[in-house]
Amino acid sequence: MKVSLNWLSDYVDYEGVEPAELAEKITRSGIEVDAVDNRSEGLKNIVVGHVLECSQHPQADKLNICRVDVGEEEPSQIICGAPNVAAGQKVVVARPGARLPGGVKIKKAKLRGEESHGMICSLQELGFDGKVVPKAYASGIYVLPEDARPGEDALGLLGLDDTVLELDLTPNRSDALSMLGVAYETAAILSKDVKLPETAHEEAAEPASGRLNLRVDASEANPLYAAKVVRNVKVGESPEWLKARLMAAGVRPLNNIVDITNYVLMEYGQPLHAFDYDRLATGEIVVRHASDGEVIETLDGTERKLEPHHLVITNGREPVALAGVMGGANSEVHDGTTTVVIEAAYFSPASVRKTSRELGLRSDASTRFEKGVDPNRVAEAGERAAALMADLAGGEVLAGTVLFDELDKEPKRVTVSPDFINERLGMKIPFEEMEEILRRLQFPYEAVNGQFVIDAPTRRVDISIPEDIVEEIARLYGYDEIPATLPVTESIPGGLTPYQAKRRTVRRYLEGAGLYQAITYSLTSESESQKFALETAPVTRLLMPMSEERSTLRQSLLPHLLEAVTYNTARQTNSVALYEVGSVFLGEGEDGLPTEVEHAAGAVTGEWSGGGWQDGQKPVDFYAVKGIVEGLAEELGLSEKLSFRKGEMDGLHPGRTADVLLDGERVGIIGQLHPSEQKARDLKETIVFELNLQQLLREETEALIYTPVPKFPSISRDIALVVPKAVQAAVLENTIRTHAGKTLKDVRIFDVYEGDRMEEGMKSIAFSMTYLDPERTLTDEEVSEAHKRIVSALEAEGAQIRN
Repeated sequence: MKVSLNWLSDYVDYEGVEPAELAEKITRSGIEVDAVDNRSEGLKNIVVGHVLECSQHPQADKLNICRVDVGEEEPSQIICGAPNVAAGQKVVVARPGARLPGGVKIKKAKLRGEESHGMICSLQELGFDGKVVPKAYASGIYVLPEDARPGEDALGLLGLDDTVLELDLTPNRSDALSMLGVAYETAAILSKDVKLPETAHEEAAEPASGRLNLRVDASEANPLYAAKVVRNVKVGESPEWLKARLMAAGVRPLNNIVDITNYVLMEYGQPLHAFDYDRLATGEIVVRHASDGEVIETLDGTERKLEPHHLVITNGREPVALAGVMGGANSEVHDGTTTVVIEAAYFSPASVRKTSRELGLRSDASTRFEKGVDPNRVAEAGERAAALMADLAGGEVLAGTVLFDELDKEPKRVTVSPDFINERLGMKIPFEEMEEILRRLQFPYEAVNGQFVIDAPTRRVDISIPEDIVEEIARLYGYDEIPATLPVTESIPGGLTPYQAKRRTVRRYLEGAGLYQAITYSLTSESESQKFALETAPVTRLLMPMSEERSTLRQSLLPHLLEAVTYNTARQTNSVALYEVGSVFLGEGEDGLPTEVEHAAGAVTGEWSGGGWQDGQKPVDFYAVKGIVEGLAEELGLSEKLSFRKGEMDGLHPGRTADVLLDGERVGIIGQLHPSEQKARDLKETIVFELNLQQLLREETEALIYTPVPKFPSISRDIALVVPKAVQAAVLENTIRTHAGKTLKDVRIFDVYEGDRMEEGMKSIAFSMTYLDPERTLTDEEVSEAHKRIVSALEAEGAQIRN
């Protein structure tokens, strides 16, 4: 909201307060002032000139030589290139030595051999935004009224002897979207009175109801409609003061009739609309909802198709305006208009907001209707516009108002005690001081049994509960007066919950294992939403997705993680190892929302370090990623509870996939991508895993007990077995652990061979076993005895010892 201080002075006396000081006071009271624009800053020696003669420059087709009276003894010769310059005009002249915005200095000059003593100015050259310059002068110089005197200071005529405050309003302060609203605010801050605009005017004997019929068929969306009829108007340019005020407020002047409705809009915050009475054709106004498929061409020249819930103003046959949003081209005021119908109405904020949003049509009117206008000033704004049309357009106002009124205009009553206010603020504001603030705000009140019973003015739609009064008292008393105190609470050191601490451990471990963290979208396409899912459930779709690829909540982390791997490998990153900790979304819970479960997933492709100093780099395989998962289980204290079994999943290799089990229950998957999946994603061999992290982290584990570093040496023995390909390594490992005895500390697979030298359908698996007794040194005989038991048990199960 742009506030002209010259305009504001019509309603409240702020004499003696500098603009910067006033801006500071307004900001401290709760409405932020973004900018203080002194419109005359940098401007000087700008006067009114009278063009006595105008002839074409002999050396240039697009230049004119003008003799201009600027109030001096002799006229000045000025070269002007504006297409609309002509003899007899009163214009704005920057004399030699003048200053223009941007530090431009005007000097005497020669243009194509002819001297020029100054410059005839356009409004843009004086600092006006091109968007607010009247269209007639948008591409040329500005022409002043005939009564302007040569040599007179032009800044006052153009309203440039002014300061404009730009307010940054919060949504609750819609009252300050008007000059009167700002006047009430300023008066409260400065303890001044508000002078309201003059609305009185003479009326013709003919009643308005004799010219216009009104019917409202949608009273819930339009509970108040007031129409004034003004005849014999003369459409033309507005007076200079009116145009200057509109341009200062950021509004482009059009003609006196439209300018008056815009002026009252900015003054009262009440949108108005002017219809050409003759173009209405029927002498009737009917407010109703649009018919399905009905069409209207709005004032911006766009044809718009309407829906049945859009509220329209009609002439009884066809729409002539979108209620509260924009008028129609078929009823627009034009140069030949002689009779005007002034619409002043209250439209439902929800109705206007929906129409404006669906049609993509925002206007100053819709902005104010959406936030709510003062119901007690709707008709008054119409009277103000009628008075101005009588004064500035020579119109005659027909008697009375054509009115439909079912609007509740009663103020909201709020009861609050001084103790309640002081308790909330932590202050001791005297009762008398609170009374004074309410008087300054012009809030009618009564003091009843030590409480304030306040009728909140209808111009302040944001006042409805006791806390609103607390805020009003605080901001006018001064936020700076509120004492600064520290809260008195028990000091409790912050910390992580056990779940959070374990989750941090997971991330630290995976990064230590060589994986980089990735963060991907929770939204995916419906076709990808259940791919690689550990558990499937009904999917959750968005009602208004940004795209089909982001329409459904995911049930697995792997699809997007694999997209990230593909993205990196396509950019010559041959080895990629990524992990993600995030949520998947399953089915629907009791509250109607999907159940959110935290998972951890990883994807590895390319070269991988074996870990030993002699191992070097080798292609990643299933066992490398299985080792990462086993290491994570050990880090979480779940090694004894975790096991693996052969698994299957669409998109994974049927012979290189394993389910991850926690106490026999499936909590994850490890596997190599199926060759067809790898080809579709343009990847080499890629191993993935996904774990139900929530289930792992909530598993209770025994407290970690420190074990001293062994003082005695361990002994290692290797064994190579030939078994059928169908035999799982986990079965063999379980047999070894069962028969080895207490001295066996570790079993590790270090080789799997399926080659030309093996019998058809057979494979070789090699295990390394570590024996240790923490209390003494083991003998070879003890280890050999344990080894024999293992060999015997394995042979009994059909395994052959490979020499």
